[in-house]
Amino acid sequence: MNLTQKILSEHLVEGELEAGNEIGIKIDQTLTQDATGTMVYLELEAMGIKKIKTELSVSYVDHNTLQTDFRNADDHRYLQSIASKYGIYFSRPGNGICHQIHLERFALPGKTLLGSDSHTPTAGGMGMIAIGAGGLDVAAAMAGEPFYLKMPEVVNVYLTGRLQPFVAAKDVVLEVLRRIGVKGAVNKVLEYTGPGIKGLSVPERATITNMGTETGATTSIFPSDEITKKFLDGQARNGWKPLQPDENAEYDEIIEINLDDIEPLIALPHSPGNVKRVKDVEGIKVDQVAIGSCTNSSLRDLKMVAKLLRGKKVHKNVSMVISPGSRQVILHLIESKEIEDIVKAGARILENACGPCIGMGQAPPSKGVSVRTFNRNFLGRSGTKDAMVYLSSPETAVACAIYGEITDPRKLGNYPEIQLPDKFIIDDSMILPPSSHEKVEVVRGPNIKPLPEFKPLAEILEGEVLLKLGDNITTDHILPGGAKILPLRSNVPEISKYTFSIIDANFYERARKKNGGFIIGGHNYGQGSSREHAAIAPKYLGIKAVIAKSFARIHHANLINFGVLPLIFKEKEDYNEIEQGDKIKIILNGLEENILMKNITKNKEIILTHALSKREISIIKAGGKLAYIKNKR
Repeated sequence: MNLTQKILSEHLVEGELEAGNEIGIKIDQTLTQDATGTMVYLELEAMGIKKIKTELSVSYVDHNTLQTDFRNADDHRYLQSIASKYGIYFSRPGNGICHQIHLERFALPGKTLLGSDSHTPTAGGMGMIAIGAGGLDVAAAMAGEPFYLKMPEVVNVYLTGRLQPFVAAKDVVLEVLRRIGVKGAVNKVLEYTGPGIKGLSVPERATITNMGTETGATTSIFPSDEITKKFLDGQARNGWKPLQPDENAEYDEIIEINLDDIEPLIALPHSPGNVKRVKDVEGIKVDQVAIGSCTNSSLRDLKMVAKLLRGKKVHKNVSMVISPGSRQVILHLIESKEIEDIVKAGARILENACGPCIGMGQAPPSKGVSVRTFNRNFLGRSGTKDAMVYLSSPETAVACAIYGEITDPRKLGNYPEIQLPDKFIIDDSMILPPSSHEKVEVVRGPNIKPLPEFKPLAEILEGEVLLKLGDNITTDHILPGGAKILPLRSNVPEISKYTFSIIDANFYERARKKNGGFIIGGHNYGQGSSREHAAIAPKYLGIKAVIAKSFARIHHANLINFGVLPLIFKEKEDYNEIEQGDKIKIILNGLEENILMKNITKNKEIILTHALSKREISIIKAGGKLAYIKNKR
């Protein structure tokens, strides 16, 4: 068996481990963050359980930390009280980014982790099966339900050689993206093996598994070995065990990468898959450099940044900001005085949070060029729609900050050696354990609204095509983030007003006027974040079905969870036979494999299909997963 199969087989409660089969697995741990978490816990409350049934669940506050009014602060009070009531640990605002902290303090080899954030696979750097999912799936896992998914194919990414000076772990995952693109690993696991992994620390492995999400992968994973043990020992944590694939393990595909051959890479606007060599795009003027995010905010990364900035100055035309991943990271930088090198160079230190990565402050100037160590550079995600955002390693980002233009980091001189401490600074005072008392009052602010109730699916669907879209539509396109919209995550009626606003400012009004309708999409519809609001808001506006050439995994599940039918063109060229404004009628006929769609406007008939399991059909017919779970109980 390969490592993925070993861990899944230990957690299997339903189905068989054959690629494409639906399986149900037991979830050991869950995590939420505040942008998705408020809705998760409203859903958990609606399920009517008294305590969570997972081994460990943690609620993090790291997204909506910009408190411009009462709403985010109210959500944080709700999250803290609900965590205390239901048996969930609560990581307070300022403690750090969920994935960085979970790696430091909770992740364990061989366990399963489900998170309401698409970058949950970060913990795969610790030898976990860590999967991002919609919030309702996470709530269900906390309630003791299995997590269902299609058994993924397992791809062996076989690493040889060793990273050369100024080439980082970020460049490894950018190389993977360069080869397979943003949908090349849909319904696949990227399992890293080979002698090359021995030169990668746990934080470096976590950078690679984190950004594997951008390939569409279900998750990414490294073995658990002596490097894993050293990291856990340094965190004064137990639970290590060795985990490797069998010597004769079989894989569905093999990708071979010689680390000796990788050069500094950079993703150009507006896709993580638009990867070039840094030296091929040198000379572009840079206005902003942002270092941080769950991809590159570890102690290893920021020690490197500090050493490269020592004795140098940020270019006069560059604004440089840094977001440490956790309090542990910043405490080490203070202890070693490396924080002084960063500050003296002219960088601005932001709080330990996601910040600019999700458009929460630090938007670039008009038409500005921003080089970021983040994982996504989707159009408008930075908060400035006409900005040009590039994704790079910390080493490349520092070179850009110093020279004021995109620069190959190998021009910085001698490559510093980085040593992680044998023992990390441990301070868990901002992780609050749940209450030992039965009665906890849940605090609800006026912005926290109950979940809307949705009706079961009709047998015949009729309406107008409200929007026709192309390939690789992201959840940021469907429902943007940022400082203006994220505080509305607990208020579906209000947040729905921003549905598709980045594409069509009139969509909300049109959807309300037409009493809902249909969305047409191309390939990989719904790529990007796990935000279930990108399914809830369209459902609230009356969207009955999304018809596309193909779907991204998490969004496909989220549509099902909220009773929006995800349908697929059986013949992909039929996509050309339908336009925005066309009136259509879909006859479901019990959701058999072939479904008839009549384009009434053009007097054409189109055959649709779906990728729904019997269980998912039952969820759709019930009107969504909440109703399905209630009916089952």
